[in-house]
This record gives sequence, structure tokens and C-alpha cells, in this order.
Amino acid sequence: MMENKVFLSFTFYSTILILKMYVVAIITGQVRLRKKAFANPEDAVRNGGLQFCRQDPDVERCLRAHRNDMENIFPFLFLGAIYSLLDPSPTVARIHFLIFCVGRIIHTIAYLLRLRAPTRSLAYSVAQLPCFSMALQILLATTPYW
Repeated sequence: MMENKVFLSFTFYSTILILKMYVVAIITGQVRLRKKAFANPEDAVRNGGLQFCRQDPDVERCLRAHRNDMENIFPFLFLGAIYSLLDPSPTVARIHFLIFCVGRIIHTIAYLLRLRAPTRSLAYSVAQLPCFSMALQILLATTPYW
């Protein structure tokens, strides 16, 4: 498996994306602490009292960014792993993975920093292109077997 250049490239970009998701989770925790907006009563009590068991728009924005990552990165992990098994061109595969990774990073930055529209939606759309391409190639490669 480690001789497969496509799989190594997929592993690299997937790891970057997972680390990015961890960073968003850490940012969410920091925003909760800064804004004193805790989801659980025990956390609120520990940090000043039950009145801090509440929602905050900034925390909710972080949570939406994280949820959007899960809705998009998890399918990419599946598609990319299967696509890697199809023996695609290493250069073409790397371009697929790079476009998705950069698109998701820009999407998160645009979400968390409230960048002007349509930055976030463009980043989202561009990142979907390689996923659709990989899905189509997987379907075409497996069509004779269904």
C-alpha cells in the first residue's frame, strides 16, 4: 500500500483535513471559554455558574463550520480511498486531492472569519468538483459488477 503513490497522496491530504477539523474543534472550545457559553451545566458551573449554560452566535458559527466539515470531509475520505484503488494517474489524483483540501481550508477560513459572500460558497463548490469526479469514476469502474 505504501508503494501506491496515489494512496500516499490521499493519506497526506486526508491527514491535513483531519488536523484542520481538530483545529476547528479547538477554536470552538476557545470561543466557548472566551464567550462563556457552555453546552453542559457542569461546564458552566465550573466556569462561573449556570447562567453560562447558554448558546452564543459565535460558538454556533464554529459548530456549523465543524458540522459542514463532517458532512463533506467524511464522504471525501470514502471516495478518495476507493478512487485510490482504481489506479488513477498519480498527477490527476493529486490534483483532485489538492483541490478538495484547499477548497475546504478556504471554506473554513471564510466561515470563521465571516468573509464576504460568495467566498465560502465558491470554496464549497470548487471542493465538490473532485468529489463528483471521483464518484463518477468509481461508478464507471464498478458498473459491470452490478
